[in-house]
Amino acid sequence: MSMIETSAAVEHLDRGPRSKDELAAAVAAAIPPGSYVNLGIGQPTRVADFLPPESGVILHTENGMLGMGPQAYGDDIDPDLINAGKLPVTETPGAAYFDHAASFGMMRGGHLDVCVLGAFQVSFQGDLANWHTGAPDAIPAVGGAMDLAIGAKKTLVMME
Repeated sequence: MSMIETSAAVEHLDRGPRSKDELAAAVAAAIPPGSYVNLGIGQPTRVADFLPPESGVILHTENGMLGMGPQAYGDDIDPDLINAGKLPVTETPGAAYFDHAASFGMMRGGHLDVCVLGAFQVSFQGDLANWHTGAPDAIPAVGGAMDLAIGAKKTLVMME
């Protein structure tokens, strides 16, 4: 199992807490250009808004989309186009759609370069606790996080 890595972009915590947008921008900057990336639900979904199109990063969502774009707002919302966290998203040119079996095959098969997950706790050894989003009405569940953490080549964790 690969260790959870701390990116140089997010190591310096002595300057005080960052806003959620500052943290998302720092994580986006730590993703290598051209990577295939899954963004977990919760805070990680914000990372999409800070990835410049010229980065060549291709976003995957576990509910069956490759080529996900940033969150959709206003007239850009298509109620049939959502990410795994049920937020409306956009699509990039060439986006592809597939079933859960193919999606989890990508996740478990080592086809993703990076996954960005939220977490409640991370141990010194890299053990990850992220079984709940923190939303008052959310049902506690791991979902695809365990598949992502073991299947992606690199795991980045976003947390307050």
